[in-house]
Amino acid sequence: MGLKEWIEKPAAHVVSSERSLSNVVRGAVARVTTPLLPDDYLHLVNPLWSARELRGRIVEVRSETPDSATIVIRPGWGFDFEYEPGQYVGIGLHIEGRWHWRSYSLTSTPVRDDKLISIAVKAMPEGFLSSHLVSGVPAGTVVRLAAPQGDFVLPDPPPEKILFLTAGSGITPIMSMLRTLDRRANERGAVISDVVHVHSAPTPDSVMFRSELEGFDESHERFRSHVQFTRTQGKFALSSLDEVCPDWRDRAVWACGPQAMLDDIAAFWKGAGIDEKLHLERFAVSRADTSGSGGTVTFAKSGKTVTIDGATTLLEAGESVGALMPFGCRMGICQTCVVPLEKGHIVDLRSGKEHAEGERVQTCISAAAGDCTLDA
Repeated sequence: MGLKEWIEKPAAHVVSSERSLSNVVRGAVARVTTPLLPDDYLHLVNPLWSARELRGRIVEVRSETPDSATIVIRPGWGFDFEYEPGQYVGIGLHIEGRWHWRSYSLTSTPVRDDKLISIAVKAMPEGFLSSHLVSGVPAGTVVRLAAPQGDFVLPDPPPEKILFLTAGSGITPIMSMLRTLDRRANERGAVISDVVHVHSAPTPDSVMFRSELEGFDESHERFRSHVQFTRTQGKFALSSLDEVCPDWRDRAVWACGPQAMLDDIAAFWKGAGIDEKLHLERFAVSRADTSGSGGTVTFAKSGKTVTIDGATTLLEAGESVGALMPFGCRMGICQTCVVPLEKGHIVDLRSGKEHAEGERVQTCISAAAGDCTLDA
């Protein structure tokens, strides 16, 4: 590797790989000073300056409903604001001595002049981090970030006719799409695409972004909204689409919400023979769909072995026999748990992709695909 290539190499995998001047300087400084990385010194000047990770500062927590809030964040160095509407971002908070990570859909529009991003969080009974974000995190808190990612995105230019199907907090990625459609139309002096949005929520008070959606409905002739209040009106029946949106078969569709709802939508569109028009965003990963075959896992450094099924992660396997391995978010975001795979094969529980010996693998989201050995 030549000097120029070495200097321009991105400072970290989570930092934008774009060869901007700031990233080149950060990468060079980080390498020239190794092993005494400058992050500790940079942190004293500005907590958002880091050559090793993305950081951000929470600047506002704005209530949306009694149990949800919009979190506005100012990212630090290296954040790529040219993300696509519909993508999600990882966020990590240090709470009670431990880093807690989760991914949330971006609700902001890309390429903002104010250099802010936003997510919307609904507090869940079993969700420690979501509850903390909605009710307990103060403005000014510094968080870790993972770069935007995801394939549930709105293209540019968008389709002429669009149907959004959402329920509960599944509306969050769609808000980024709607706001982006509105911004681009204003910038280009055009009208937005023909959009129909069907949203389900228990009550009027539980509709996230309710006032904004109502304003959108009033200001755009080509936007039509149908809100189903499930507590009084029951579950939205897909068979009623012929009445709510008669041309639904001709529209590109983005759907996000509870797993059961998405399963019903997938089956309905497949039955109509038009499932190629359907885009689904599933917040939860089903291990049953992508699990490996299981096997005996050997941890080379500790000499421990354990036999596991195809849905148990390698990190969980190691912990069960006392093989100490690094970990962080436990969600495949922070990369802290990455170790070399010496022998055998493993499978990524999120994507189903198989990895072979010689590769570095994330133990928190990987399972054994036969017998394997980790350098851990």
